[in-house]
Amino acid sequence: MLRFSTRGDSEWLHVHNAQPGQGDREFESRHRRRRPQDVARGIVLQPEEGQSYWQPIWANGYSIVKLSPKHAGPDNLAMGIQVIAPGGYVREHSHTPNQEILFCFAGKGTVIVDGVPHPFVPGTTVYAAPGVRHKIINDGADELKMTWTYLPPGLDEFFAAIGRPREPGEPAPEPFARPADVHAIEAKTGYGPPIEG
Repeated sequence: MLRFSTRGDSEWLHVHNAQPGQGDREFESRHRRRRPQDVARGIVLQPEEGQSYWQPIWANGYSIVKLSPKHAGPDNLAMGIQVIAPGGYVREHSHTPNQEILFCFAGKGTVIVDGVPHPFVPGTTVYAAPGVRHKIINDGADELKMTWTYLPPGLDEFFAAIGRPREPGEPAPEPFARPADVHAIEAKTGYGPPIEG
């Protein structure tokens, strides 16, 4: 028999197990369940906190997953930052069925949305509905930094699958290639059909 009960600020799973010939045994499993009210509580992450990954060519740079269902976040989105090295870019792509919101907070670049270029400077916000093509280019002298919010989640898993673990303060690796199965990874994480590369 399984039952859930609340003790203080946690829910615990209680298992009552009756085995023939062994009598009744009761024990507690200390597996904490995530409750909706746990997700609704405030979460504060400092600049380098989160799951961080070096990114392959062409973006180079790195991404930090701040919130996702696997990392302290809500179930319906993922959010993080991406830093694109000077001269780097995020190739043209779209998402299906996912939506993405980008917000530039440092550096200077260009964002191309459905073929139309726009300045991508601090304060610029981009909303890419499902199927909207977009490309981000760092044509400035410094790192281009942006937040990304992805609904439903999936971009967090994409960055983990194509990147390499990153520790704060370590030097950037030599540019490295994307995995050979990148299009299969994209298909599993909410990307539309390949457009570029």
